[in-house]
Amino acid sequence: MTELSRDEVIRKSTKEDSYWRGVWRRLKQNKLAMISLFILILIVGACIFVPMFSKYSMYEVIAADANQPPSAKHLLGTDKIGRDLFVRLFYGGRVSLGIAIAVTVLETIIGVVLGSMAGFFGGIVDTIISRISEMFMCFPFLMICITLQAIFGTSIMTLITILAVLSWPSIARIVRGQILSLREMDYMEACRALGISNKRQIFKHLFPNVLAYIIVYVTLSMASVILTETSLSFLGLGVSMPTPTWGNLIQEARNLLVLQKKWWYWIPPGSAIFLTILCFNILGDGLRDAIDPKMQK
Repeated sequence: MTELSRDEVIRKSTKEDSYWRGVWRRLKQNKLAMISLFILILIVGACIFVPMFSKYSMYEVIAADANQPPSAKHLLGTDKIGRDLFVRLFYGGRVSLGIAIAVTVLETIIGVVLGSMAGFFGGIVDTIISRISEMFMCFPFLMICITLQAIFGTSIMTLITILAVLSWPSIARIVRGQILSLREMDYMEACRALGISNKRQIFKHLFPNVLAYIIVYVTLSMASVILTETSLSFLGLGVSMPTPTWGNLIQEARNLLVLQKKWWYWIPPGSAIFLTILCFNILGDGLRDAIDPKMQK
């Protein structure tokens, strides 16, 4: 019985590479998902490289060029104090995407660790972690973000910390549910019979089986964080000027004159936000379909 179980564990591990190749193959068959992935790569690449080769900096003020519409000199025009909006758009993309990555990584680490503990150990550990996560999820997310930002300030690190601390319960509940199911599988009984440590059971045999769901969550979470950061920055409670983000770049659209007459203030960052979130959501849906075992042929 023990030897047979050991063989099952070994066979399971050798199938992981072929599984991920199958996921990639199915994802490539989803044209919308692949187009979205390509667009996201272009957006990220542009945010990294365009500011590096621009002759303007995001803080450079040219008073004589203030409030200029798009032209050969300033491709997306200038703001009210003469800063080039083209370079600020991509600098803002760096900040917005950087915040999204940092928040997603932090919340995923917190959620995966706590969710794994709750699902694997059960009992009092599961009860405590579940009650804490439910407590976090009881509060209106955006209102708590606004309140905490108003109390602790509007720095980038403060925003990242607040969003990560408030967002981890979602991924924790996903991981907990999956591990509760997986820990009763035959191969986990074999692991316990072989005397494999709890740490190795979690990270070697359970975590790889939850990784697919985590990847899908991370993709969708990126879009959610960008949207939240944009909302807070638009309200003046996210990243404060002069550091640009896509959210605070569209703040000027609150002015009716700007909204009607100065489209170059808000349409480029608004379009960047829309396109990025749309691509992340489509890619997330494509990954979910590729990973779902029911979709396997």
